[in-house]
Amino acid sequence: MHRRRRTALLLSAAIAAAPLLTACGSDAHPGAAAVVGGRRITVSQLEDRVDEIRTAQRAAVPDDAQYAQVVAQTGTLARDTLHGMVLDRVLDGAAEDAGVTVSRKEVLQLRAQLEQQAGSAKGLELAWLQQYGVPAQRLDDNLRVRVEASKLATVLGTDTSQQAFWDNLSQASKKLGVDLNPRYGSWDVKTVQRVDAKTPWVREVTATETQQTT
Repeated sequence: MHRRRRTALLLSAAIAAAPLLTACGSDAHPGAAAVVGGRRITVSQLEDRVDEIRTAQRAAVPDDAQYAQVVAQTGTLARDTLHGMVLDRVLDGAAEDAGVTVSRKEVLQLRAQLEQQAGSAKGLELAWLQQYGVPAQRLDDNLRVRVEASKLATVLGTDTSQQAFWDNLSQASKKLGVDLNPRYGSWDVKTVQRVDAKTPWVREVTATETQQTT
């Protein structure tokens, strides 16, 4: 994956959507979308995220036709969201190993700067929803990820677009161990990303799409 694309996925890790699956969980971890460092990311947690993002998108785009286009354009959000949730935990692990912490004050400082650039708090919330798929209630979480990634890169003497940064996350990913439900693909430790599995029997349907067809 291109470095800029990987960085964008890291910094927009709070993107949210989730599928309705023909079955939930894997045999080893029933009900889990992924397990990172022994900690589960459940399908229900993923479903909660989809409710958040779809609700925010619907509020921002009240026109039915335009909203349908938004849904159609974000058909991979379920898998992208799981990627982001896993990557969050990998980043947290890498940051902990490097002694990097993020304070509430640092998050609020970044938010204040971005609100000033956007013109208002509402302007920032709308921009983050449109650009990164981050609903307002997840904005601070997303900004914490940005601060954490930036501080980790500084400690490593690099930046988030450079291979050295991703090599460090690769090491953290390997150390933690990442096990994805095969319905969502698999985790490539070397490239630090989710990859699709060739499983044509899997059918993903977003909750919103299901509602539209009923």
